[in-house]
Amino acid sequence: MSDSASEFRPLLAVLRGERQAVPPVWLMRQAGRYLPEYRALRAEKGGFLELVNDSEAAAEITLQPIRRFGFDGAILFSDILVIPHALGQDLRFEAGEGPRLSPPLVDHALAALQRAPERLTPVYETVRRVRADLPARTTFLGFAGSPWTVATYMVAGQGSREQGETRRYAYRDPAAFEAIIDAIVESTIDYLSGQIVAGVDAVQLFDSWSGSLSPAQFERWVIAPTIRIVAALKARHPETPVIGFPKGAGGKLIAYARETGIDAIGLDETVDPVWAGTYLPETMPVQGNLDPLALIAGGDALEDAVSRILGSFGDRPHIFNLGHGILPDTPIAHVEQLLTLVRGGA
Repeated sequence: MSDSASEFRPLLAVLRGERQAVPPVWLMRQAGRYLPEYRALRAEKGGFLELVNDSEAAAEITLQPIRRFGFDGAILFSDILVIPHALGQDLRFEAGEGPRLSPPLVDHALAALQRAPERLTPVYETVRRVRADLPARTTFLGFAGSPWTVATYMVAGQGSREQGETRRYAYRDPAAFEAIIDAIVESTIDYLSGQIVAGVDAVQLFDSWSGSLSPAQFERWVIAPTIRIVAALKARHPETPVIGFPKGAGGKLIAYARETGIDAIGLDETVDPVWAGTYLPETMPVQGNLDPLALIAGGDALEDAVSRILGSFGDRPHIFNLGHGILPDTPIAHVEQLLTLVRGGA
């Protein structure tokens, strides 16, 4: 992507360190269940994994919120668990219970898995389809799960609130757990590189479960693998920005921002914007961090929350976003209110 292209993509310009008078906006999980057009397509096509692997449907879902709201960024419709699927685990989504991976690595050897990188091919085709239809002004964001978060699913075979099984495994057998992390790192580098080649403008690493780790474990299982991924991507694609999103990291955000090599940092809703503005590197773009429940509330509560965030980040490059994913019961009208507030009624 040439520098001149950033003039037409305000979000990409922010990721490259340019403060915008009106911050660009996109929302995590903006393509999904709160949209009636998404629900209609899912009812027609089937389950979630079927949609991910149907490149035509996945491209349509990626574009739906851009058509409706004109967000400044489009986020690829996919899932972080395509990486364990490509590493050889079976992946299924059970209604009302979430994803399941088998065999769980807590009692099965990583070496026994039969790798299947071809399972990622539909994602690259989705990227190509979206790139062809995306408005010139819209930044296209690819993504992957960060190694720690992906590993929690691979070890336990499913998500868990405390990640206790994976944390115990990492303490009990750090060498075996490091092998899992290494496999995820290598696959993630190739996967994100493939997305970039296919047409995304920037990528985000989602570390949804990073908040459960002690400082030493955070350094080993979050920061160190992220350093490797970012360095490899910069070597292959030096012009492509990388956003890091270590949800729940709290005070560990400072080390993450300074050590990993990321270009921008996503903040969850528990991070005080005033604190972040004070302690994070002053030139680093930040992304966030509206509470998804404030968006559901709407009205004065939403207006107050938006005002506080805009006031705190007004002097630095800022991308307005949620502190995590948009929730399925979010009213469409509240998303429209949010955009009016951020864009100043424009």
